Amino acid sequence: MSTLRLDQFLASAALVFILAAPVSALGQQTEPSQAGLPAPSKAGDASAGDALTSPPASATPEESRAPDRLTALDPADRAIAERIRDLLDTKPNRIFADEKAHAAVQAFYQKRNLAPLWLDNGLENARSKAVIARLKNADADGLDHADYKTPTFGGLSPDALAEAELSLTQTVLTYARHLQAGRVPHRQVREDNIALPQRAPDPAVVLAAVVEENDAGQALDQFSPPYENYQKLKAALSQLRGRTAGGARDVITAGRMLTFNRKRPLEDARVPQLRERLGVPGEATDLRYDEKLAQAVKEYQRGNDLPPTGNLDARTVKKLNPTNDSRIDTIIANMERWRWYHRDIRKSRVEVNEPDFTLKVIHDGRQVWTSRVVIGKPSMPSPLLAQQMDSITINPTWKVPASIVRNEYLPAEAREPGAMARMGLRVKRVNGEVEITMPPGGKNPLGHIRFNFFNRLTVFQHDTPDQYLFAHVVRAESHGCMRVQDAPKYAEVLAGMVHPEEQWTAEKIKGLYAGGIEQEISLGSGPIWIYWTYQTAFVDDAGKLQIRRDLYNLDSRTLAAIKGAREIANPASESKSEPTMATPAPAAPAHRRKAAPPVNRARS
Repeated sequence: MSTLRLDQFLASAALVFILAAPVSALGQQTEPSQAGLPAPSKAGDASAGDALTSPPASATPEESRAPDRLTALDPADRAIAERIRDLLDTKPNRIFADEKAHAAVQAFYQKRNLAPLWLDNGLENARSKAVIARLKNADADGLDHADYKTPTFGGLSPDALAEAELSLTQTVLTYARHLQAGRVPHRQVREDNIALPQRAPDPAVVLAAVVEENDAGQALDQFSPPYENYQKLKAALSQLRGRTAGGARDVITAGRMLTFNRKRPLEDARVPQLRERLGVPGEATDLRYDEKLAQAVKEYQRGNDLPPTGNLDARTVKKLNPTNDSRIDTIIANMERWRWYHRDIRKSRVEVNEPDFTLKVIHDGRQVWTSRVVIGKPSMPSPLLAQQMDSITINPTWKVPASIVRNEYLPAEAREPGAMARMGLRVKRVNGEVEITMPPGGKNPLGHIRFNFFNRLTVFQHDTPDQYLFAHVVRAESHGCMRVQDAPKYAEVLAGMVHPEEQWTAEKIKGLYAGGIEQEISLGSGPIWIYWTYQTAFVDDAGKLQIRRDLYNLDSRTLAAIKGAREIANPASESKSEPTMATPAPAAPAHRRKAAPPVNRARS
């Protein structure tokens, strides 16, 4: 009985296996893949017991090979793409010497399956033509089109087309970098006296821009400095180049020598023009060569290696008449410096033009106040910077910078013991070093007000007891910090922008002087920024190009650095001339700034 049941069970199991086998095989052969995925493998369908006893068959070479991304390309582009892949895989790379740019370009082309950017079906496309047209017009931005080599795509083999493709990509990245950040690191112009970011654009952002915009040439506009002053200089540059080469506009004509005569001042038709050129206020109908104008001429002569006689002679007239060529160079140097600043424009800001000795306060994009300033003398120049305004200190204590202690006060004390005490200075030793301070008061070189903005150069703006300096035409008298003519009004304007509900006025601020107690008015976190600029060329509100004396020789240094970079630049060494952009100093925490305000390196 048991034997019969066992036979029946085995027969039934065999029948089930025979009937099920064809159905399982049919299912594996005919079940379609879903969502583009391959059909499940046999191993995936097998039971746990099958997996232990029957290992899956190994994949064939065809199944394990990654899909070729080039098969989707047009045949004409496929051979070019293969060569692009080979060129980008080469390390070190002779086209992209900069590793960051190389990595960004390689990722960019891999994302587009190595398809050419400037070619369609092996032929130059509209994107390429638009970009090349822009590069050939680089002079409009104060650059030199000869620095941006562009290829010719006609009649080339696939290998040569691939090299031309990547060469144009490299040229576009170089142009965008020069347009946004400048051609040379600013440390080559003035070492360790500039606190600006000078940031180059991300290569991936540049490539994305030329792909996404309808006009690839216009897409590069976004890397130009966004400042209105830059755009005005660009327009002025175009106008000057349209004039006769070497000529000058607004020429002060030759004539008799003008000398100051107190009793009978000379009159001359050139006086209003001369007064405007030197920045001396006066009426257009006033033709007198007076004492103020003669003094301005003397200061101009002193600053331009001319005998400081105060007389308007032929040599001075010639110096006062720059040619168009020299004006063009001045504009180019100024456009280059605008590229060192931040890309974002603060609607509430303070703009200082050092060669013009002026300060402007901009609130919500509109100028609300302006004043004269005194800047650092050429031997101790004021820096260029862009920083957040932090606070206003009333009745500041002056901590004498170590350089002044060492070079001025200690030698004076050695010559005349007790001199520092008579000046109201307090002397003590801190960690073995002499520290000199002056308490708040009318004799304090900072005056009654200091305007603070944290920066690695430890400079700031402040009041001054020496108000007579603001009557000078050339106001380069300080040790690097900046004096503001009407400090109480300046404080009123800044505090009113941040705290309008507190109704600050100049008189209210002066009322805090009594008692000499140091007090601080916070300007919040980031609503106001201050920009110290060096504009020897700018277009005034009347649309007229103004040229100022190059006090710190930054124009000549900027142009020399550009010339030097161009002489050594070539595609294989592009990274050598690429600016290593300065990293801005991190902003100090609020508690740190309040506990230890910036220590001025300048006397006033």
